Amino acid sequence: MAARRARVPKWLHAARVRGPSAEPLDWVSRALSRAGVLPGAQAEAAVKAGRVAVDGRVVREGYTPVPPGARVTLDGRPVDVTPRTVVLAFHKPKGLVVSGQDREGAGTVFEALEAVLPEELRGHGWLAVGRLDRDTTGLLLFTNDERFVAHATAPATHLPKRYLARVSGQVTEAKLARLREGVALEGYTTRPAGARLRAPGVVELVLTEGKYHQVKQMLNAVGLPTLALHREAVGELVLDCEPGACRRLSDDEVRRLLHYQPR
Repeated sequence: MAARRARVPKWLHAARVRGPSAEPLDWVSRALSRAGVLPGAQAEAAVKAGRVAVDGRVVREGYTPVPPGARVTLDGRPVDVTPRTVVLAFHKPKGLVVSGQDREGAGTVFEALEAVLPEELRGHGWLAVGRLDRDTTGLLLFTNDERFVAHATAPATHLPKRYLARVSGQVTEAKLARLREGVALEGYTTRPAGARLRAPGVVELVLTEGKYHQVKQMLNAVGLPTLALHREAVGELVLDCEPGACRRLSDDEVRRLLHYQPR
């Protein structure tokens, strides 16, 4: 008896057919979410219910590809699924987790973002750009563009992130010099960082990489345990929202301050 062939997931099959050099091609559910027509789960449900058509053909699989220039309809009405980059700046309060669920019940950044989003942005599916610990506050970016996530989080981009850390212990020039030179941590040595004393007991660190708990580990390694941590800026974008609030960045801000060309 012949061995049963493993079924290749439809999304993987579509990617293989396209090939590595092909232009990015959206799936219909993701296209609807990225364009702000319907959030991800609602887009998937609409497709499965037969409410979506691509070039006149009703589709029921969320991974159905949408060719460039295709006509997409929802409930018989044309919808624009042209991908456009949207980036939000959000002031993360203390206590929220950067994940889809919080088992401890304090809440997630996605729930907090949903509560303050303007109506015209509620159809998007949002991606958090990087992570902040539960107890870390400050600037967290959200976007509908996976390429922007890669740009902002890849170490090769060298997009700086600026943190303010309230620390215990005596801040000396020797300790700051070690941070500037790079600190040997378990398994790797950090890149050189910008480091200076901003106020009594407050250290400013500027990193161009973002490994798990890196700021706290670096400070702990030089004898400055972290008492509180706040991200003040990403790239040249400085946080200017109140805690729990968000604002949409203009395309010009995304280009100038985050060094990314929006769609």
